[in-house]
Amino acid sequence: MKKIFVFLCLISFSVSANADEQLNKVLQEIQAISKDLKTLEKAVYSKSFSASSAAGGEQVPAALEGALTRQLVKLSELEEQIQKITASNEETLFSLQKISERVEKIQKDSELRFSQLEGSATSSSKTQANQQANSANKSNVVPSQTKTTNEPKQFPGTGKMQDFGKVLDDKQTASVSSNAKQEIRSVSPAPVVKTAPVAKEKILPKGDANQQYKFATDLIKVGDYEKAETALKEFIDTHPKHTLAGSAQYWFAETYYIRQLYHDAAAAYLDGYQKYPKSSKAPQNLLKLGITLAELGEKEQGCAMLVGVEKQYPKADKSIIQKAKYETKKFKCKT
Repeated sequence: MKKIFVFLCLISFSVSANADEQLNKVLQEIQAISKDLKTLEKAVYSKSFSASSAAGGEQVPAALEGALTRQLVKLSELEEQIQKITASNEETLFSLQKISERVEKIQKDSELRFSQLEGSATSSSKTQANQQANSANKSNVVPSQTKTTNEPKQFPGTGKMQDFGKVLDDKQTASVSSNAKQEIRSVSPAPVVKTAPVAKEKILPKGDANQQYKFATDLIKVGDYEKAETALKEFIDTHPKHTLAGSAQYWFAETYYIRQLYHDAAAAYLDGYQKYPKSSKAPQNLLKLGITLAELGEKEQGCAMLVGVEKQYPKADKSIIQKAKYETKKFKCKT
């Protein structure tokens, strides 16, 4: 585990160092462009490039034309560098996310195995204690049929006469007492108990819907995802037709996705896609639905959702559309 965390730290440090170097290069290019713009301003307002020459149809000075071409080339280079930086940052963030997810899975697996080992150890100790107790009880038991006294053997007919009537009376009393014990030990069946339904916990504060929505989303910011799940579900049930209901449904699904409960997250995203198709979070909801389905193995349905982001929401934010295109390439979807 320590090696993995050190590896993550090294990756994040290298990524930040590369990003700083690339940003420094971009800043240097911008400074150079600003200097060239100043020279252009001086050339435009100088006497060599007067208004009369421009009106007479004379050609632009060679120095000014060269500066313009240099600026165009640098601008195109800057655009290419920015695109490369954004692409590399997205790839590194995706790889870091995958590594963190893998570390969390390994940690949960190790905790589960430790708990299983502890449970097996306690059960084995209990079985050994029970075996020792049973052996001790067996050693303390004395057979009732063994004779401890050395009495002389008697031949038939030499013993004293027994009162058979008394013996029969003793047997009858013994049978009566046993029947009485059986009647006392018999237990009547218990009646069926009906339990009352448990009321759902309500945690939203009193106030308008905007305040309640802020309260629920603030729980996500502090990392209390279980409580946020309860609060958002309560908000959706209380205000199903509010303008923030679609956003609440999206964040409700996110509480499952963050905790890696992907089946529950897919069901929540699907509810948001079906119930709130015109919400402000609708494009993001459709995007995360496609990603979740593809990760669960439903590649065909997930790809259909990812491709449909730009078709159904062409006016969505460019970052969402670019993310959808990136995910279609990652999952090798047919467009």
